[in-house]
Amino acid sequence: MKHYDAIIIGAGQAGVPLAKKMAEAGKKTAIIEKRYVGGTCINDGCTPTKAMIASAKAAYQARKASELGVLVGDVTVDLKKIKKRADGIVEIFKGSAENGIAETKGLKLYMGEASFTSEKEIVVKCKDGTEEKLSADLIFINTGAKTIIPDIDGIDDIDYLTSTTILDLEEIPDHLVIIGGNYIGLEFGQMFSRFGSKVTILEQSPVILSKEDEDISKAVTEFLEAEKIEVVTGVKINHIGWKGDNIEISETTGKKNKKIKASHLLVAVGRAPQTKDLGLENCGVETDEHGHVLVNDKLETNIKGIYALGDVKGGPAFTHIAYNDYTIVYRNLIENTDLSTKDREIPYCMFTDPQLARVGLSEKQAKEQKLDYKVAVLPMKNVARGIETNETLGLMKAVVDAKTNQILGAAILASEGGEIMSVLQMAMQGGITAEQIRYGVFAHPTYTESLNNLFMKIHK
Repeated sequence: MKHYDAIIIGAGQAGVPLAKKMAEAGKKTAIIEKRYVGGTCINDGCTPTKAMIASAKAAYQARKASELGVLVGDVTVDLKKIKKRADGIVEIFKGSAENGIAETKGLKLYMGEASFTSEKEIVVKCKDGTEEKLSADLIFINTGAKTIIPDIDGIDDIDYLTSTTILDLEEIPDHLVIIGGNYIGLEFGQMFSRFGSKVTILEQSPVILSKEDEDISKAVTEFLEAEKIEVVTGVKINHIGWKGDNIEISETTGKKNKKIKASHLLVAVGRAPQTKDLGLENCGVETDEHGHVLVNDKLETNIKGIYALGDVKGGPAFTHIAYNDYTIVYRNLIENTDLSTKDREIPYCMFTDPQLARVGLSEKQAKEQKLDYKVAVLPMKNVARGIETNETLGLMKAVVDAKTNQILGAAILASEGGEIMSVLQMAMQGGITAEQIRYGVFAHPTYTESLNNLFMKIHK
């Protein structure tokens, strides 16, 4: 049995920096990774997908360049070259994470699968076939999440794709059908449509992005359909099977039964925590009905000294939240701060084109909470910068406290929407009011300058 001061299970976007900082603080530290250092984000999440989305946007802009008076001729896409570029970026980022671990004194990396054998003891089944028994005073679970495969008749008999395996494609699908009309499915749908695939999105809810406000969901649907992406909502999938070389999906929409033939099927209905093989029953750590590790607002489980960070604990499944989890835990344990996850803002961005960026409360949430609020909406077709750059799809929307003028939340559906949203997030953090932004001075002509006009809707 090898004893450490700290063990981190999972080398993701919380695990790696936490392990390095613990070791640098003088703690004898081990980090365990069963797959790839860097976790989902670097290897088959944010990094490769956003690199490929950039290629898809370049193809789209080239095809519509004639609207700006630029003639480029036929536009073709080389998926192998796109994949090679994305893989190259992944290797750089992963290599940097691996080197960071290797160069940190007092930090040991184990490549293998970890499971608890008792409250503070772990066995690692290493990739080389050996086993290591470890113990620690502090243990951090950062094992992330994996794709949920829905219980659909026949699905196990066909070769479906996930958000991980679709990145291995080297040829563009003829007809890509996507089960799931949320963030992951929509990003991949638009990307492969721009590469040249026919794309059909099947969503069981009455609308795509059902957690967003109705006007946001409608606007996203409109720009996807304008790119000839078929969006079908209110769908019940009855059976999936082979029809020759194609995949056949039998579905019901309303009272109509239909069969859809696809060359490829992507399953994107959500993700589940990777806790099944951790042996949590051996250490007493509690989980919810979905398998998420339960933590308090200091990210500690019901067992003292065992913490969970990132997607495995439930809540918003975003890389930046996992990273923030690390900063909270580290500063509390090493710097003796008293930080918590309570009331932290949760920004996020869906990298469709235009981007959907959100922070704080939606109008739907403000209404559910029965708050006294005002709503400001500005269509992008009325934004000077958008008109000049030919990026007029989408809208800016903000929810404002009617009495205090504090910004409660924002949804920016626009080119570079994430950057615009971040300006409003900083305003929220600093207590800057909607009225101050309405009369603020911003450089002309920028997207941010249009925040003057957004808040003019409630401050004439």
